[in-house]
Amino acid sequence: MSPATHSIAPLHFLLLLSLLSLAAASSDDLQTLLAIKTTLQNPATNSLFTSWTPANPISNFAGITCDPDGSVVSIELPNRQLNGTVPFDSICRLKSLKKLSLGSNSLSGVVSDELGKCVNLEYLDLGDNFFSGPVPDLSSLFRLRYLYLNSSGFSGKFPWDSVWNMTNLVVLSLGDNPFDVGPIPERVGELSQLNWLYLSNSNINGTIPKGIGNLMELVNLEVSDCSLSGEIPAEISNLKKLWQLEMYNNSLVGKFPPGFGNLTSLENFDASMNHLRGDLSELRSLTNLVSLQLFENEFSGEVPAEFGEFKKLVNLSLYDNELTGVLPLNLGSWAEFDFIDVSDNFLTGPIPPGMCNRGTMKQLLMLQNRFTGGIPASYGDCTSLTRFRVSNNSLSGVVPRRVWGLPNVGLIDIAFNQFEGPITSDIENAKSLAQLHVSSNKLSGELPPEIARATGLIEIDLSNNGFSGDIPATIGDLKQLNNLQLQNNKFSGQIPETISSCVALNLVNMAHNSLSGQIPATIGSLPALNSLNLSGNQFTGQIPATLASLKLSLFDVSYNKLSGPIPDSLSIEAYNGSFAGNNGLCSQNIKFFRRCSPDSGGSKDLRLLFLVLAVGVAVLFSSVSYITFYLRRSQKDQEKSLREDSWDLTSFHLLSFSEDEILDSIKKENLIGKGGSGDVYKVVLGSGKELAVKHIWNSDSGGRRKTRSTTPMIPKGAKKSSEFDAEVRTLSSIRHVNVVKLYCSITSEDSSLLVYEYLPNGSLWDRLHSCGKMGLDWEVRYEIAVGAAKGLEYLHHGCEKPVIHRDVKSSNILLDESLKPQIADFGLAKIVQADASKDSTHVIAGTHGYIAPEYGYTYKVTEKSDVYSFGVVLMELVTGKKPIEPEYGENKDIVYWLSSKLKNKESVFSMVDSTIPEAHREEAINVLRIAILCTASLPTLRPTMRRVVQMLEDGGPCKLVGIIISKDGGSKKEEMKGYDKV
Repeated sequence: MSPATHSIAPLHFLLLLSLLSLAAASSDDLQTLLAIKTTLQNPATNSLFTSWTPANPISNFAGITCDPDGSVVSIELPNRQLNGTVPFDSICRLKSLKKLSLGSNSLSGVVSDELGKCVNLEYLDLGDNFFSGPVPDLSSLFRLRYLYLNSSGFSGKFPWDSVWNMTNLVVLSLGDNPFDVGPIPERVGELSQLNWLYLSNSNINGTIPKGIGNLMELVNLEVSDCSLSGEIPAEISNLKKLWQLEMYNNSLVGKFPPGFGNLTSLENFDASMNHLRGDLSELRSLTNLVSLQLFENEFSGEVPAEFGEFKKLVNLSLYDNELTGVLPLNLGSWAEFDFIDVSDNFLTGPIPPGMCNRGTMKQLLMLQNRFTGGIPASYGDCTSLTRFRVSNNSLSGVVPRRVWGLPNVGLIDIAFNQFEGPITSDIENAKSLAQLHVSSNKLSGELPPEIARATGLIEIDLSNNGFSGDIPATIGDLKQLNNLQLQNNKFSGQIPETISSCVALNLVNMAHNSLSGQIPATIGSLPALNSLNLSGNQFTGQIPATLASLKLSLFDVSYNKLSGPIPDSLSIEAYNGSFAGNNGLCSQNIKFFRRCSPDSGGSKDLRLLFLVLAVGVAVLFSSVSYITFYLRRSQKDQEKSLREDSWDLTSFHLLSFSEDEILDSIKKENLIGKGGSGDVYKVVLGSGKELAVKHIWNSDSGGRRKTRSTTPMIPKGAKKSSEFDAEVRTLSSIRHVNVVKLYCSITSEDSSLLVYEYLPNGSLWDRLHSCGKMGLDWEVRYEIAVGAAKGLEYLHHGCEKPVIHRDVKSSNILLDESLKPQIADFGLAKIVQADASKDSTHVIAGTHGYIAPEYGYTYKVTEKSDVYSFGVVLMELVTGKKPIEPEYGENKDIVYWLSSKLKNKESVFSMVDSTIPEAHREEAINVLRIAILCTASLPTLRPTMRRVVQMLEDGGPCKLVGIIISKDGGSKKEEMKGYDKV
């Protein structure tokens, strides 16, 4: 063998060994990947793992990348609908693995310490999953450059000490995890290569460390939705590459630091919902800004004139500050401007005319300022607008015609200005218009009949203007209309009969006009009507008996020219004063009116007709007496059938009474009240036990309630009501000391009964506003507040599916013999379905004065609507006032009135009910604070009922500064300084 042959042989041997080694490594990775496949779960419809087979080269596996040697270097399976636990022990056997991307899946379980064995990882993405437990020690992953753990359910203390070894880290994304509360470490400044730091909503507290200024490569810094305090450090001005800075919803204070204007690369800046102050002069040089949001702070001074020259600016939100001066005239005129909100400031001057130059502007929100001049004509061509709000200013002139007909606008709000002229027929083009608020201006002319072509209208408020002429008959075409306010105008003629076609109407106010004729009887057929005010007009004739079928929280026909008897069902204490100024009215029950004579309200012709009929009946009776005997016998058989066959009793507790005892007690003399969905009777059993029975008449095919009267008053023949079904479905499954007990239900085809325990002390409304008010001392009021809150907490959080009451009010909080509260009247209750997006209605549920403001722009039912209503109840308990009182002003309620009073210590104390002793005023103020939180205008800012109970039970003295508003006049901001965020 030659020397050459001897030298070649070892080379062949080494090559063979190398190939064998590679094959072994490849085989190991294959087995590892197949093991991973068996652990990770994927929907059957997804073909992700079909390529993961032994017959396939692993380089062809979906989501797998190999190096030239055939070793796996990357697993990329983001957003692949994966679920199950991650087998990190298997994954980390892939010795060459550099990238592991499993983000945006549904992976769960604990991330084990085995992850630390993936020592070659440079890229790790576990974000947007459903893991639990803490993040393990990651110190061995010192090669990491990208770390995404955001929004994955991690908790506990984040292992910051693991991070300091990652000196090449470029991205650190930890936000949206419930980590233990703690500060941003000062050492974060050592990560000098970072260009992306995301810590929002991760329980960060303390101050922003000065070391943040060392991160010179940062492009994005997000620390929003935390509990950061202190000032913005001056060192932040070193971050000259910063493109986005988000620090909203913290407790930052002070001014923008000197040099902040050096951040000239900044395009998106959001520092809203803090306590920042000073002027905006440091922002003058930020010419690349695209979005600037600084709302809900304490900024003052003028908006810099340079903002008018920002060529990229498309979003500007400065509302709820203390800004003054004029807006730059060129503001928003350069780019495809999207929205502006500068509401709740003290800005003056004209509205900049060019913000819709590019035809892209969607929202113009400038309410609650001191702007002057008119609406620029250019906005009549801004067809992209969806919200147009300039109310509460000093604007004047005629509204441009085309503004009324903007095709995509959902809300036009120009109330409380000095506008003149008419609403033009252009409004027929406003196909998306849902809310039209033009109250308190100098508008005039007739309401155009073309308004009915804006078929999406839900609210119309024309009050306090000079409109005249007839109410157009076309109003009946507005099938979704639920709020119609025409009061304090000069409308004349009759109310059109077509109003009965507005089946969603909840509130009608036509007070103080010159309307005449008779009140249409068809109003009584409106199924959702809750408030009706026709006072101060010239209506004649009788009050229609059909109105008796309505369940009205407000009813007023005072100061008209009405005559005849007041229907008995309307002669109740709740409507005292509703009939004043009608000298022709009479009543058998209201002592302030003359008593009705037997022929009151009837004409001579009608009486003659009755006489003729009576004679005819007498003659007929004598000729058919034999039929009478037969009918009586038949009737006895029918009654027997009713007792034995026609009723279905369903019990939910052990009963000590019979069905017959209940049926025989449904008589007029036992009537004790009218609930939101039925009449209520008191039943005294032979044993002496007292029950309350709600009697619900079911609807016939025409949708009207039966009016047949019998003794007992139980008829037969149609389908059960939706109110009955809702109440039974809700109450039958509820067992709570603060929710009224339902013993049983009794149903027939035409009538439904609910049998409850009887609560002898009536409702909270009665005790606060009708009788016995002096009997409610502060300790009792406080216990009522806590007990009622616990009842609602149980409904929202303690049931298998959350129950939304939808009509929380003081008259639905009943008191037992010890004045302990129980939530009642579930006729409107809604059990939250899995698909909450479908849980909506175009008929407003609830009672005027308690209804949450979001009903004005959405009809989605949520627990936060109940929270708002409960906040109103708390205000009643503290102030002793009703939700709606004349002293609040036209169209104002207790929430508005209270917020307008929160200016100083004296005005706060003045709102507390004078019957509450001085020693308890501080505690009452504390409850008032909670009420303000509950009635926040945005549902997301309201606490849950679980949190409300906790706050009420915690009690404690109140820091008055927490509810004092520093602004002059109409600001509605309630700053809960010093109080826990909820």
